[in-house]
Amino acid sequence: MKILMVTAFAYPHGGGLSSHVKTLKAGLEHRGHAVDVLSFSDVPLVKRYWVRGGSYLRNRREHGAGFYWSQQKRSEILRKTLAEASSRYDLINAQDVMAAAASAATGLPVVLTVHGYLAYEAVSKGSVEPGGIYEKRLLEMEKKAYRLADRLVAVDRRIQAYVKNLSGKEAAAIPNFINVEEFNPDKDDNEKYREELGFSQEDFIFFVPRRLTEKNGVIYPVLAFAAAKEDLPGAKLVYAGAGEEAVRLKREIGGKKLNGRVLLLGEVPHEQMMKYYTISDAVLIPSVHSAGVEEATSISALEAMGSGSPVIASAVGGLKEIIADGEDGLLVEEKNVRELSRAMTALFRDAELRKRLAGRARRKVEQSFSHLAGAEKFERVYMEALQEKKPLRGAADQNGEARP
Repeated sequence: MKILMVTAFAYPHGGGLSSHVKTLKAGLEHRGHAVDVLSFSDVPLVKRYWVRGGSYLRNRREHGAGFYWSQQKRSEILRKTLAEASSRYDLINAQDVMAAAASAATGLPVVLTVHGYLAYEAVSKGSVEPGGIYEKRLLEMEKKAYRLADRLVAVDRRIQAYVKNLSGKEAAAIPNFINVEEFNPDKDDNEKYREELGFSQEDFIFFVPRRLTEKNGVIYPVLAFAAAKEDLPGAKLVYAGAGEEAVRLKREIGGKKLNGRVLLLGEVPHEQMMKYYTISDAVLIPSVHSAGVEEATSISALEAMGSGSPVIASAVGGLKEIIADGEDGLLVEEKNVRELSRAMTALFRDAELRKRLAGRARRKVEQSFSHLAGAEKFERVYMEALQEKKPLRGAADQNGEARP
């Protein structure tokens, strides 16, 4: 099968969607399929700057107008690009609402993977006003895309229910997954990577592999670390990610005199992340509810689990679906600084607990969240979309309306 994955965002980038595309592509290719990716990064630079500039100017006049306009323009530009490229493929797997709307015009079967909530995430980030006209228009944009797609895939059950409630259509629930061959517990490289990355062998590293956004709850590890710092001698808190919460984090780090113990690395290339997982003693995924948005099946959590690092995560969204508290990770109440600091202290003090949680987590990932198993599940959805679309395309051919 010749498959085109399409996204209206940049690819590659530091987020979970990009990781999902890369990992699914590898799994599908392993199963013998040909897979290409078309993203907004493939659009000519002048058009990308035009969208960025137009969005900025419209937002200056009316908050939210630019964000909504930019989503429309991304879709329109992709639609024109797809008109030239789509004849080489059997099926399109759109990775977002705008890409799905653009892909539907090709006449090819379209599977839309729903990674999150376009409108609610825009509210959460402050891109549009809650309850305003642009939130409503984004919800309509979502609903239309879900109805246009031939098949829908949701990356967790909460998103699956959201799609059903908004559009009336059923989505298959396929949790995110990782390349278990890339992310593995090769802790033998710990010493080498620590030296390469500037850490001592004695440092106890709490790693936060998160984009610095409000919904990722990145402020809470700093607050928990500050509350427990006397009980965590030699520990460091290390963030890998960029985003609007960086300013707030820097303010807290300075105010609580944590300079040197809390490090903000900025965005780290995905291939480098494996080294940080290797040297980590514990990984924190402190996601929170934000404007109706919850963490999906966290790729960062799965990567940590697959790499042999024990995970402390908030008991929200898809995190509850992949971590069994006390069995293969620790779950804490979201935004609860005291619970988080206690969990951090427990892992800091108990090497046997760390080892037990990490070992069970790795086994779970191998059995249930492998990219090869995930690719097989997507393949079944693709075949359903192809079978459903085939008679429609055949009828169109007879009427002279379909593409050759």
